[in-house]
Amino acid sequence: MSKDNVVAFQSPEGVEDPLTELLRRGAKRLIQQAIEAELCELLMQYEDQVDDRGRRLVVRNGYLPEREILTGVGPVLVRVSKVRSRGEEPVVFRSSLVPPYVRKARRVEAALPWLY
Repeated sequence: MSKDNVVAFQSPEGVEDPLTELLRRGAKRLIQQAIEAELCELLMQYEDQVDDRGRRLVVRNGYLPEREILTGVGPVLVRVSKVRSRGEEPVVFRSSLVPPYVRKARRVEAALPWLY
């Protein structure tokens, strides 16, 4: 018969805290608005470029798959928009807030070496 005194704690992700959830939703909304502002700025740069029919050469083209980004208040799901170029020059939207294929925010990455 084995006796142990190890107590199993719940993982922090499993705890439902209304305040933390409110902060995560606010962070998600803030990040989405900032990404949309960056996209609008990019589209404004190319708004004067049109084809023979008068259509814009650089347009929105849906979203990339939703990604989880680790922030100070926990993981946040973010959708990043895509653009399409109808002209010869390819145009790719790269958000400065959400670099491609990065899971952790810069602030968290800076803290990681101190944890080891």
